[in-house]
Amino acid sequence: MKNFALIGAGGYIAPRHMKAIKDTGNNLIASLDKHDSVGILDSYFPEADFFTEFERFDRHLEKLKRQGIRTDFVSVCSPNYLHDAHIRFGLRIGANVICEKPIVLNPWNLDALDEIEKETGRQVFTILQLRLHPAIIALKKKISAGPKDKKYDIKLQYITSRGHWYHTSWKGDIQKSGGIATNIGVHFFDMLLWIFGDVKENTVIKHSAQTAVGKLELEQASVDWMLSIDADTLPGEAKAAGKRTFRSLTIDGEAFEFSEGFTDLHTQSYIHIINGEGFTLNETRKSIELVHQIRNQSV
Repeated sequence: MKNFALIGAGGYIAPRHMKAIKDTGNNLIASLDKHDSVGILDSYFPEADFFTEFERFDRHLEKLKRQGIRTDFVSVCSPNYLHDAHIRFGLRIGANVICEKPIVLNPWNLDALDEIEKETGRQVFTILQLRLHPAIIALKKKISAGPKDKKYDIKLQYITSRGHWYHTSWKGDIQKSGGIATNIGVHFFDMLLWIFGDVKENTVIKHSAQTAVGKLELEQASVDWMLSIDADTLPGEAKAAGKRTFRSLTIDGEAFEFSEGFTDLHTQSYIHIINGEGFTLNETRKSIELVHQIRNQSV
């Protein structure tokens, strides 16, 4: 059984990590969040120690280490701009690290983390759950088995409506979240690069606080993409049905369905990581470089 510490226990994604730790038969010994709305811990690890101050969290893990209780993994679920610092912390206390996407905001952060991995002998893993989705694995196999010179026509739309709170939170600050393309799009871009190859051309048509639109030329695909948190961009049929989220991916005009099958992908990610098969820093590099380019490209 492995011992975990978790940073960002009050966030939206943290319960998936708590469930994954529990489902894999491991133990959460301590967690941290500056907010104390973390009653969800009772559903998974009521005995875990909880801290609202980083210094006390750090001191507690150090005390446990001196008592012979090692922290094997640190799970990072904090805001995007803090990932780099929290990953460094995990490595420096002698733990491996599991970090939510985007693993960092800037490509050069990966270079620095790679150096710290070498210094500490520990590893950083990220959650790229779409790579574990059965339908997407099947699609990758199909494309890999097809003609190498074929170029596919892809249209991606992902609209996940958010209220006014979003722009007041860290997510609405591009310096902290990386903006729409980074915060809600990075896993889609990773999936496309993983299946259809490297970026040949990257054009950004629109990049606002609510909506991002662009075109990618990949080795085996031309991709028109649109990401939005604006409910006004929802298609009429989605609005009529009272839906606030819309996801569409078409390949050569045919809808590709992958709405189902997401339930346990974080748990599957943890199983792969604990078995030494997780997605490493270098496997995230292409998508991090792409969203960094999108964020900094003139429209």
